[in-house]
Amino acid sequence: MKKIQNRGTQDEERDAIADGIIEGRNAVIEALRVGTPIDKIFLARGETDAALGHIASTARNQGVVVVEADRRKLDYMSRTHAHQGVIALAAVREYVEPEDILQIARDKGEPPLIVICDELSDPHNLGAVIRTAECAGAHGVIIPKRRSAGLTAVVAKTSAGAVSHVPVARVPNLTTLLKELKKQGVWIFGTDAAGSVSLYEADLKGPAAIVIGSEGDGMGRLVSETCDFLVRIPMRGKLNSLNASASAAILLYEAVRQRMG
Repeated sequence: MKKIQNRGTQDEERDAIADGIIEGRNAVIEALRVGTPIDKIFLARGETDAALGHIASTARNQGVVVVEADRRKLDYMSRTHAHQGVIALAAVREYVEPEDILQIARDKGEPPLIVICDELSDPHNLGAVIRTAECAGAHGVIIPKRRSAGLTAVVAKTSAGAVSHVPVARVPNLTTLLKELKKQGVWIFGTDAAGSVSLYEADLKGPAAIVIGSEGDGMGRLVSETCDFLVRIPMRGKLNSLNASASAAILLYEAVRQRMG
C-alpha cells in the first residue's frame, strides 16, 4: 500500500508541474529566484507567516500578480495536497510589451491588427481567442494584469500551440493602453450588442484594435467609453449574444476579408 501511495503522490506532482502549478513555499521561492515566468501567485488569506510575506514582496517586485485566496480555494487548486498556503501558476511563455506588438506590424509592413481582451477570465476562451488571432494573422493580443486569465498551461492547450506564435502583452490598465494606442494612430473597435456601427459597416482595413468584453458583463464602462467605435454583430436568432471567442473570430475574419480586398 505504501508504494502505491507514493507513486500516486509522484504522479500528482508530475501532473501539477505539467499544468503549470507550482506548490509549496520552497518551490515557489525557487521559481522566483531562478526567474521562472509566473503568471499569478495565490496566497492564503490572513496568513502573517514571514515566508509568505517574503514570497509576496519578491513576487510584486518582479511584477507578478499576487492574489489572496481562502484556503478552500487553494485546497481545490492543489494537485499535491501540500500547498503550504501558496500556489503559483507558471506562465508558458514570457509576456511582451504593447510596443513590441506594434513593432511586429511595422516590421511586416502591415497596419496593426490587435486583439484586446477586457477581463476575459475563462482560460478556454482566452486560449480560443489566441488561436483565432494566430490563424487570422493578428499581430498580438493584450490582456489586463488582474481579473483575467493569463498564459497558463490550460490556455496554451486550448490555443492548440498558438501561444508559441502570438505575442501577448499584459498591462495594468486597459483604458490607459487604449489612449496610448490611439495616440499612435490605432483605431479602437469595441464589441457591443447595442453598438451604433454594424460589423459590416466598420472599416477594419487600417490600424485596428478589437476589444472583446468579458464573458458575463462585456466591456467595462471606461474601456467602452474610450473606444472609437462600438461595433455590433448582426443577430438573427432568438439569442442576443455570442461567446467571447466566437465574437473575436467573427470580427477578426471580417478584418481579414477587408484586408484581402
